Amino acid sequence: MRGSEFAELQGFMAIVEHGSFVRAAESLHVTASALSQSMKNLESRMRVQLLYRTTRRVHLTEAGEHLATRLRPALNEVSAAVADTAQFSTRPHGRIHVHAMRLGSRLYLEPYLPTFLEDFPDIRVDVTLDDASLDVVQQGYDFSIRLGEMLDQDFIGLPLGPRIRQVAAASPSYLESFGYPLTPADLGQHRCITWRWPGQPGSYQWEFFKDGQWQKVSLEGVLSFNDQSVALEAAVRGAGIAFWAEDQIQPYVERGELVPLLADWSAPFEGFYLCFPKQHQYSAVMRAFIDFLKQAIPVSSY
Repeated sequence: MRGSEFAELQGFMAIVEHGSFVRAAESLHVTASALSQSMKNLESRMRVQLLYRTTRRVHLTEAGEHLATRLRPALNEVSAAVADTAQFSTRPHGRIHVHAMRLGSRLYLEPYLPTFLEDFPDIRVDVTLDDASLDVVQQGYDFSIRLGEMLDQDFIGLPLGPRIRQVAAASPSYLESFGYPLTPADLGQHRCITWRWPGQPGSYQWEFFKDGQWQKVSLEGVLSFNDQSVALEAAVRGAGIAFWAEDQIQPYVERGELVPLLADWSAPFEGFYLCFPKQHQYSAVMRAFIDFLKQAIPVSSY
């Protein structure tokens, strides 16, 4: 493959990633017109249309979707090979891509990033906050911070914190008006504030544990959000009953703003993990990130 052909493929994937010629050209440090001509050359050489161009956005054709799916892991491997070669320099340098659930990022990534960047000034960290479950490798990520129940068998999971217990909670004013649920079955008669898990149909099912068995409760919420912290704030304001991690609810409980409910029905489950694909070798950049978090996360939190 000639250098120009490789550059065309890189340009194509940049357009796929950014969704526009202008932003893709900026990321590649070329002009939009030069990138456009490069794509015309690529389509001409392949004898197939890869992109639909409109005044506002660029869309992939069926052939373009096929090429992007095949190219993404191949170019990621090329990038990894280049990054791996950097280990022969005096200190790691390169870029890592992290996909993290919002709560996992807030607890185990964001507090440590300033120190990591200070220790490794030549490493760039690209973080995507998204609660959806996706194919990390296929989407081009090096790491994922996700719950233990979402671990893939082809991944290594480094525990970042303790097990998590989810509890229901409501404000004193709500409970004064509507009373206390005594069992999970009573929740159907209450105003519940639900959470939509991205990529999953319907609202997240609330899970409870009793007599050695997990029970899932499907609820039609009076309010539904795609962000659990917003749902919790709505509960504080008296809108209904919310359901989230106990450690996130506890500060509100200590201030008297929320009252925990159905505590006897709540049990812990696997917490957050740093996940990465099983492979024989890791780049110096990936190894630096793994080793840093191993040392940075307090042992007592495991």
